[in-house]
Amino acid sequence: MRVNVRVRPGSSRTHVGGRYGDGDPPVLVMRVIAPAMDGRANAAVVEALAEAFEVRRADIRALTGASSRNKVIEVTGGNLQTLDALLAR
Repeated sequence: MRVNVRVRPGSSRTHVGGRYGDGDPPVLVMRVIAPAMDGRANAAVVEALAEAFEVRRADIRALTGASSRNKVIEVTGGNLQTLDALLAR
């Protein structure tokens, strides 16, 4: 499953949930503590998404946006019910 994500690095806490904008497809908001330098925020995104979807970190892969706040992430083994619940937070 592909998930569009908007990342907010340098947040006070890590949190996965909420919707960014009104567009289609929906964009999942992620806040991570890690700063956007040396790939730390990207690693935190993988960790948080793996935990949120209850999959292994190896099942999370960034397709686009390695150096951007907007990313398209491939989640192998994720389900739409979990995504819907995260978007509704």
